[in-house]
Amino acid sequence: MTEQVLVIGGQGRIGSSVAADLVNHTQADIIVTGRSDTFKGESISRQFGSRVRFLQLELADQGKLKRAIAQSKIVVHCAGPFHYRDTSVLKFCIEQGVNYVDVSDTRGFTEKALSYHAEAEAAGVTAVVNSGVFPGISNSMVRQGVEQLDQLEEIRLYYVVSGSGGAGVTVMRTTFLGLLKPFEAWIDGQWRQVKPYTQRQKIHLPAPYGTVHTYWYEMPETFTLVNSFPVKTVVTKFGSVPDFYNHLTWIAANVFPKSWLQNPNGVEFLSHISYRMTSVTDYFSGKGVGVQSEVIGQNAGQSRCYRSVLVHPSAAIATGCGTGCIAQFLLSGQLQKPGVWAVEQVLPTNLFEQAMQSRNITIQQEWM
Repeated sequence: MTEQVLVIGGQGRIGSSVAADLVNHTQADIIVTGRSDTFKGESISRQFGSRVRFLQLELADQGKLKRAIAQSKIVVHCAGPFHYRDTSVLKFCIEQGVNYVDVSDTRGFTEKALSYHAEAEAAGVTAVVNSGVFPGISNSMVRQGVEQLDQLEEIRLYYVVSGSGGAGVTVMRTTFLGLLKPFEAWIDGQWRQVKPYTQRQKIHLPAPYGTVHTYWYEMPETFTLVNSFPVKTVVTKFGSVPDFYNHLTWIAANVFPKSWLQNPNGVEFLSHISYRMTSVTDYFSGKGVGVQSEVIGQNAGQSRCYRSVLVHPSAAIATGCGTGCIAQFLLSGQLQKPGVWAVEQVLPTNLFEQAMQSRNITIQQEWM
């Protein structure tokens, strides 16, 4: 019997990238959902073949949602932005014994999802949150580094996206929503408040990036890495290419009245304006992503830094790879760990490396 994967939000850029990865790396039938009519679904089937079918589905239609989940082996939740989502999809998966993966990227949603750990464990459901590229692949890059050290002290993660990243307007919404308020970061063994898009920092990435700039930005890794590893400091910084987008985002975070970002209409206006701008600059900057992980600690009695770097020409495709590989391993039975987990807590390094190799994703690693 062919296994079925339900990709919620599968019409979007991220969801369709996940569907494409599943077509390439599994034998599963894939149901992609969307809020619009079936026309786009038919185009998805033409793009990916007969194994991909479309289901019109509103998340508010809980009866239809439950029926779709019940018919699936795995559910992949891609319907962001997750600032606006509750955990009903995860809850229904646990109730029906269906494994779950999502591309969530906000702390609030992640905390709510992780609170279902005991229920998922009791139901025998493996649920993985924050899959994708960052968070997601970035978490596994950190785990690679941690495993090289005898004693861990500090984790630093830097992310850079070119233009839209190929991820559509949703990534713009997520960026602006992340500027709303200060957040807590783990610094020197204490939770301290940090203002988003402050403390500009220069880093160097391989071509085509070179020198880029990043700023404090809240990601789920800000706290999941603290729960996963005995670390004293976790730094998460994000930036855009071209650099003038960083200055515009800084203005939004530090100059615009907060009422603009607290109003959904204000967020929509800024998101669509930004997306229209990137639709022009994408031709020059590309739509790629860069991730740099630095894990600092003791190795053989010496202070060392293990650095790993990923550069990919499409942030959307890289996200599909990070999410698709977890769904692939759940389907094959290679990944079975009931409960709700962040990626670094559940995906072994050997499986992560196998997934990256099979997807032709190279991660540069070096001791500093």
